[in-house]
Amino acid sequence: MSTLSDLVYAQGRASEEDVEWLHRLAGDGQLLADLAFADIVLWVPTPDDSFVAVAHTRPGGAATLFYRDIVGGRVRPQWNTQVREAFQTGRIVDSASPDWFEETPTRVRAVPVVRAQGTDAPQTLGVVTRHTNLGETRTPSRQQITFNDCADDLFGMVASGEFPDMTAPTSPRRGAPRASDGLIRLDVDGITTFASPNALSAFNRLGFVDELEGESLVEVVTTILPDKRQFDESLPVVVTGRAPWRADMESRGVTVSLRTIPLRDHGTRIGAIVLCRDVTEIRHQEQELITKDATIREIHHRVKNNLQTVASLLRIQARRSHSEEAREALTHAMRRVAAIAVVHDTLSEGLAQNVEFDEVFARVLKLVAEVAAAPNTRARTRSSGRFGTLPSEYATPLALALTELVTNAVEHGLAGQEGDVEIIAARNEEKLEVRVRDTGSGLPEGQVGNGLGTQIVRTLIQGELSGTIDWHTLTGSGTEVTIEIPMRYIAQA
Repeated sequence: MSTLSDLVYAQGRASEEDVEWLHRLAGDGQLLADLAFADIVLWVPTPDDSFVAVAHTRPGGAATLFYRDIVGGRVRPQWNTQVREAFQTGRIVDSASPDWFEETPTRVRAVPVVRAQGTDAPQTLGVVTRHTNLGETRTPSRQQITFNDCADDLFGMVASGEFPDMTAPTSPRRGAPRASDGLIRLDVDGITTFASPNALSAFNRLGFVDELEGESLVEVVTTILPDKRQFDESLPVVVTGRAPWRADMESRGVTVSLRTIPLRDHGTRIGAIVLCRDVTEIRHQEQELITKDATIREIHHRVKNNLQTVASLLRIQARRSHSEEAREALTHAMRRVAAIAVVHDTLSEGLAQNVEFDEVFARVLKLVAEVAAAPNTRARTRSSGRFGTLPSEYATPLALALTELVTNAVEHGLAGQEGDVEIIAARNEEKLEVRVRDTGSGLPEGQVGNGLGTQIVRTLIQGELSGTIDWHTLTGSGTEVTIEIPMRYIAQA
């Protein structure tokens, strides 16, 4: 299904500012649907003088009218005149009589979506339709009446270009309060005129045992907050209902998230809606995740330090060894340990357990070139292409395998001579292909080394990465090793 941006841009009329405005409005579609107890559909005009649905939200507390998705569809003929009138006149248009939709009586309200442009004239971007199911009509409760009044106020603000408020926080926080979680209606002086049962329960858990209605929300919050404890600096502005911000308040081990939506009537402030939600468990889980992430990073950091210590010990032992064979074996082991340490060092710097392998390999390549080259060997190493991002369980074996291959190319392919070692990476949706080629003496065709390094490479590529590896001699001179790793396994990691 196309996204809102794709559908709007396809009509050829919208700017980036228009699309952002529509995105903000669609982001509050659930709030509008829950307050209105109705389906909410957002329409934008098409080049052929029709309208296309770009967003649809179903109510959480009432039956939906649209069991099938209508996003991307054209406006139905029975709504077309009403929607066009709202778009052209910039006024809210209600249906004159009940509209029948699939044998269900409905009431339709068309609200022009107007974007305020500072000193410039407001621009109508589209239309929001509110589809109320009349088949479930019953005597409305006080909460339903208040919710509908709040919805009417917000739709009026949509039509006057005052909602959504572009100064409101743009990044949605996990556990953001919804109308069903708790709603408080404030008048222009910040006095509570209505508090839903869920809102009252949330404040009761914070320690407020009286009724909220008739009380100043600022004074209520002041009595709840513990003395000498830091609180969210935006909280005073939120509880007065003067700014469209969010804040958390904590007391008695309970955390309640608040979101304020100031209500205006053509620029005049008439009150506010305060949504509240008990997010104690959510915040606790977030804190646990933060602690877990910090612990994982610290573990990677300590593993890296320990590996570097082991590498240093191996280097010292190699220098003191009197046997050339032992010195070479210790040097190889030191280099392998150092390559693994580079991966853990990268993991310790971020939250994700994925690594930018190009950065890792650049460090590994520099390490190998410095350690592997003999006094009478001059190797020039270079790499091209991109490895991209790899999960840690793939980055470590691949780094170690490439360390072995580059080391072999320098130590054996270019032994006692000057030459090049090139690493070429190519990645697509199906596979990651890496070629390691040198300009050395090359291997006899059909023969592959049987040393420890070759065994390590085979085990890592074939056993751990489910890939393939092939050694062959280049035309003229040199050796090329080709590694292929299937991307389907990387995607599942």
